[in-house]
Amino acid sequence: MKVFISFDMEGVAGIVDWAQCGPPGQAYEEGRALLLGEVNAAIDGALAGGATEVVCNDSHGAMNNLNPVDLHGRAAYIAGRHKPRYMMEGLDASFDAVFFIGYHGSISGEPSVLSHTYNPSVVSRVRLNGVECGESGINALVALGHGVPVALITGDQVTAAEAAPFMKEAELVTVKGSITRFAAAQVHPEEAREMIYAGAEAALRRLGSIRLPVIPLPARLDVDFQTADMAAVASWVKGAELSGTRSVRIEGDDPLEVYRSFVGITYITRVSEGR
Repeated sequence: MKVFISFDMEGVAGIVDWAQCGPPGQAYEEGRALLLGEVNAAIDGALAGGATEVVCNDSHGAMNNLNPVDLHGRAAYIAGRHKPRYMMEGLDASFDAVFFIGYHGSISGEPSVLSHTYNPSVVSRVRLNGVECGESGINALVALGHGVPVALITGDQVTAAEAAPFMKEAELVTVKGSITRFAAAQVHPEEAREMIYAGAEAALRRLGSIRLPVIPLPARLDVDFQTADMAAVASWVKGAELSGTRSVRIEGDDPLEVYRSFVGITYITRVSEGR
């Protein structure tokens, strides 16, 4: 049984500040240790649930946050920037389950610690088939495209609520309760790891009852931007069309192509913002 893990950082228990999410500094080193603990818990839980192969895709920041030597279970580690499938790089139809670890709420949703949707300085809102969504919903397009269910999602209560419309049967592990964008009540990291281990094991043991992401096709992403010029730049990407002064629409029967266009928007606007 093959398990694909896409892990972010802001949804990890103990993390409430941007300084914990990027180098340099002691705060980042503490954040990396907290992240490693939760990723390893997910790996160990997956192995206990019957997984024979685990592939982890580093999906945070520069996407090179862990020392591969420290991954339990000898999991494969995909790291580095400029990945065509971004947060979902490495997933294909040979996998049996997808885990989203350390995920967070969307930029436009309820208060969620360090919330954003791919790029907080550019993207102000994303809707999938008319439903407000965060990164979990967007990334679920890739799982759907490859026919692989999302079996486990960890993060705060907003992450769980935003994922629910699209991944109804996924195991949801809430390790923190966001109070504001920079404050949360969270369980101790050791307890968070125990919860994630148990969630991963339980998710794999009931895989047959977990459906593919519920995203009717054709899928439609409506993306709003902070400024009109970023919307204009985004419309240069194949598959993206201006739908308003500060918005574009991506629509199609192939969820992988919809996601590919969104990733193109992410890259081109990140390069061009404010320059």
